[in-house]
Amino acid sequence: MHALAEQFLDYLILERGLSDNTREAYAQDLRAFLPWLAGHNIRGLNDVAREDILDFLMAEKDRGLNVNSLARRLVAIKVFFRYLRQENLLAANVTDAMDSPRLWKILPGFLTYRETEALLNAPDIDHRLGVRDKALLETLYGTGLRVSELTSLTLDDLHFDTGYVRCMGKGRKERIVPLGGTARRWLTRYLEEVRPGLAMNTQERGVFLTCRKKPFSRKTIWKMIKQYARRAGIEKNVYPHTLRHSFASHMLANEAPLRVIQEMLGHADIATTQIYTHIDSSRLKAVHHQFHPRA
Repeated sequence: MHALAEQFLDYLILERGLSDNTREAYAQDLRAFLPWLAGHNIRGLNDVAREDILDFLMAEKDRGLNVNSLARRLVAIKVFFRYLRQENLLAANVTDAMDSPRLWKILPGFLTYRETEALLNAPDIDHRLGVRDKALLETLYGTGLRVSELTSLTLDDLHFDTGYVRCMGKGRKERIVPLGGTARRWLTRYLEEVRPGLAMNTQERGVFLTCRKKPFSRKTIWKMIKQYARRAGIEKNVYPHTLRHSFASHMLANEAPLRVIQEMLGHADIATTQIYTHIDSSRLKAVHHQFHPRA
């Protein structure tokens, strides 16, 4: 399988004229796919079924890949299989019926209410850094911010008097997100009791600071959440975006309008927000029972 992959990658440059960067992107995706097949006792590409590819994509999702990365994985597999079929190296192309845009239907991971409580209560609040971490987790879950938006929050973005935070989302689009009472209380405690000891000087405006007196990076928050998820005994693959998904799912479960959730999440297209309607099956049943004439 690896020899066929190398043959395909050379074809991309020598015959298709694609760039070295494009070749490397395809190579990266296949380096994830082929060892997964071998690890599941699939010895040849003719033995690959459509379900195997779907299982691989779901495994990658559980590993933390976002939808865009999953779509790229599928594109690489589809182009690879199409090439093999054209070269009569494959009996049938099982990827023909796999439509990449439908990947949005792969549901995002989210936490139950109980799992969310366990995660939010995992920091040791008797320790000053535990207070900081508690405030950070409560803010992520309470606002649905992207981790990149959280790391760029400044003190000027917090408006406790009116109960909201201002953040800069994708495409440099500014939006206002409500700040709930619990997140506000822990943020206030962190800012009053902990942050002054972490700030190197009064010029530092970042909200959440590390022990090195610098704003958190996305990678550092990713590691922190992984650690607290393990401490909380959560077996799911938890990463920063999981709290954003949980925020949206729990809002929807409590009958928040989809348009409002879209605005708070900063989604340009409501189709992106609609993915959460697939998660709450109990809500779908209730809506069906309420509105369908033959329910």
